[in-house]
Amino acid sequence: MVARILRIALKAGLLFVVVTVAWVGLYRFVPPPFTWTMMGDVVAGHGVTKDWMSLSEMDPDMPRAAIAGEDARFCKHNGFDFRAMAGAAARNAQGGRIRGGSTISQQTAKNAFLFQGGGYVRKAFEAYFTVLIEALWGKRRIMEVYLNIAETGIGTYGANAGAMRYFHHDASHLSPTEAGRIAAVLPLPKKRAAIDPHGFVRRHGNTLSRRVGVVRNDGLDACLK
Repeated sequence: MVARILRIALKAGLLFVVVTVAWVGLYRFVPPPFTWTMMGDVVAGHGVTKDWMSLSEMDPDMPRAAIAGEDARFCKHNGFDFRAMAGAAARNAQGGRIRGGSTISQQTAKNAFLFQGGGYVRKAFEAYFTVLIEALWGKRRIMEVYLNIAETGIGTYGANAGAMRYFHHDASHLSPTEAGRIAAVLPLPKKRAAIDPHGFVRRHGNTLSRRVGVVRNDGLDACLK
C-alpha cells in the first residue's frame, strides 16, 4: 500500500512538473490571456481592461520606474532578493505599515500563474514559478509580462491600459512623472489612482519620477537592453 501511494505521488509530481514547465514555456512566447486576479474583478462586476504592449514599444521610463519603485536589484538577483526580504522583515518587526520584500520576478510569477492570498502554500508555489520564469524567460520577458498583467487600477491591467485610463494616451510615450505615478499605483492598485493623486501616491510618484534618471544613469535596467 505504501509503495502504491509513493508511485501515485511520484506520477502526480512528474505530471505537475511537465504541465507547469509547458505552461511557463508557452507564456515565454504567448501573452497570458487571463489571470486569476482578472477573474476576481470579473466576479466582482468590475470587468477587465487590458491592452498588451511589447517592451520594445513601451517607453523605457516605464520599466525604469518599476525598477525604482519595486525592485532596484532586478537585474542583479536570480529571482529572490534576500537582502530586501531581510530588510522588510526587520521593518515589519518594528510595527507600522507592513512591507513586503517580493521582487518583480516573484510578483510576475504570482500574477501570471497564481491567485492573491493563500499564505505560505501560495508562497511556496510562487517560489517554484519564480525559478521557472527566471530559467525559461529571462529578465526582459519577465518585465514585459509584469508590465502587461500587473493591476494599475480597479479592473485595469498593464501599464498601457493604465496610461490610457489616467493620461488618455498609450504607454509608448510617457513622461518620467507619468511613469512614476503608474509605478506608485502598482503596490495597491485598488486603493490608489495615478491621475490627480494625493498624499502618499503623489509624493511617492514624484520620488519615482526622479529615480528614473538614477536607474538609467546607473545602468540598473541594463538587463532589459
